[in-house]
Parts: sequence; structure tokens; C-alpha cells
Amino acid sequence: MPHTSGSSRTSRTSRTSRRTRPKPSLYISVDVEADGPIPGPYSMISLGAAVAGRQDADGYVPADPEVRTFYRELRPISDDFVPEALAVSGLDRERLLREGGEPGAVMAEFGAWVREAAREAGAQPVMCGYPASYDWTFLYWYLIRFTGGSPFGHSGCLDMKTLYATKARLPLRAVAKGTMPPALLSARRHTHHALDDAVEQAELFSNLMLWEPDRIE
Repeated sequence: MPHTSGSSRTSRTSRTSRRTRPKPSLYISVDVEADGPIPGPYSMISLGAAVAGRQDADGYVPADPEVRTFYRELRPISDDFVPEALAVSGLDRERLLREGGEPGAVMAEFGAWVREAAREAGAQPVMCGYPASYDWTFLYWYLIRFTGGSPFGHSGCLDMKTLYATKARLPLRAVAKGTMPPALLSARRHTHHALDDAVEQAELFSNLMLWEPDRIE
């Protein structure tokens, strides 16, 4: 049998550990307010984001979601809108047409903000939303349409409803905030202001990440 020194085995083990240790994730809670159901025919009119926390192989560490945030209001990109959808945000569309940020500039600024936060955290950015499907649809479309790329890649998103359903062992369509244990919910109101809601949902996300269902009634 060939002789293998202890130092050689240790070196190979160390190299294997470095190769297999996953890169950390930085979770960023994102909330979008829009004036219709889909991007393109309708517009994203505000965008809010808050850093929720960081996860590595040792576990998840929440952040204070008020410390690192992003908020902008955007100029609509089409003439079409759904009055009921617009009313949810409370924003004045005429004012946004005059004063809203140019979408290309806003999305470039947002992409730079995400990349800088991720760089400082030494982690890959992941968007999280409640539900992620709606916010991600607008966010990814706008990033690709106006900047040509996404700091989250094409699939770096996590849906909080799915996270809860998996941990609680519930069918996804049975999930709503009202079905969750009160201890998981943020004490903040859901105002439909994009930044307020991003911060609120960052707290919900951190609570979900740390939740051990068998230990909470």
C-alpha cells in the first residue's frame, strides 16, 4: 500500500472543504408597487428594498432591516393602468409622470446598491418577497429591459410563502399571513408603501429563517 503522509491527507481534506463550502447568501427583501398585473403593458411605480440577513454554512444571521435600504419612485412606461391597482399604492400617477425617476437610471442605481451590499457582506444576493412571484416578475423584467442584467441572476429569488409552507408542512395555497403563528409576523403595519413593506417583510423573513416549527405553538 502506498504511504500517504498525514500532512498530505490534511492538505487534501482542507482543499475539499474549501471547494464544498457554499458561498454565503445575502437576503434582500424587495417590494414593488405597480399600476397593473404585468410589466410592459403596465408599470412599476415604486421599488423598496431592505437587507434582511446573511446565511452561510453556520446558519442565518438577521440584519436590522432599517439600516440598509433602497427606495425610489419611477415614471410610468405606458399609458395603460388599472385604477384599482394604482389606488393600492396611494401614489399620484400624474406626479410620477412629471417627477418619477427614469426607469433605466433607477434600475442601474438599484443594481449597484445590491452589488455593493453583497460585496460588503461577502455573499451572493438573493431577492426575497411575499409573495415573490409578483415582485420578482416586475423586478427581473425591469432589470433586464433597462439594464441588460440582474444582480440576482435569473433565479436568485426566494418566496416567503413557499418557505413557510415547507416548514409548516402545509399546501402552498393554504398559506396566508393569517395562518402563521403570530410570533412570526412583524409588528409593523403593511402600508403598501414599498419601503415600509420591504422592511416589514424582511422581519417576517428573518423570523421564518430562524423558526423551528416543533418548538413554537
